[in-house]
Amino acid sequence: MPVIPATDAVVHEMHGTTFTAYAAPSRGSAELCAWRVEVPAETAGVPHTVTREEILCVTSGSARVTLGDESRDVTAGDVIVVPVGALFGLSTGDRAVTAWVTTSVGLQAGLPDGSTITPPWTL
Repeated sequence: MPVIPATDAVVHEMHGTTFTAYAAPSRGSAELCAWRVEVPAETAGVPHTVTREEILCVTSGSARVTLGDESRDVTAGDVIVVPVGALFGLSTGDRAVTAWVTTSVGLQAGLPDGSTITPPWTL
């Protein structure tokens, strides 16, 4: 039975944000990836696109989310559905935000400079 203890989670830092990886192919998941993201207060997230649908469930704090040309405030309990190819950004004000994120294996992110990354927490 694949159980991933919290102590086995792998922590990554990128753009001032912490990604704590739990489920990914390197930890026994064949189809899904899951991690906790922690974005500090006063952080302007890097806008990006994704190649796989991504779901974020806000577990604490609040943030401003931009999807395409629409923006909206989110707080704990809200769920964000990021469609493939949509420009997505998440920025915090005076409060940090934490969310649980899931996506399918193979996610890549397109950055504003035209580069593409495969986040290490999805491998």
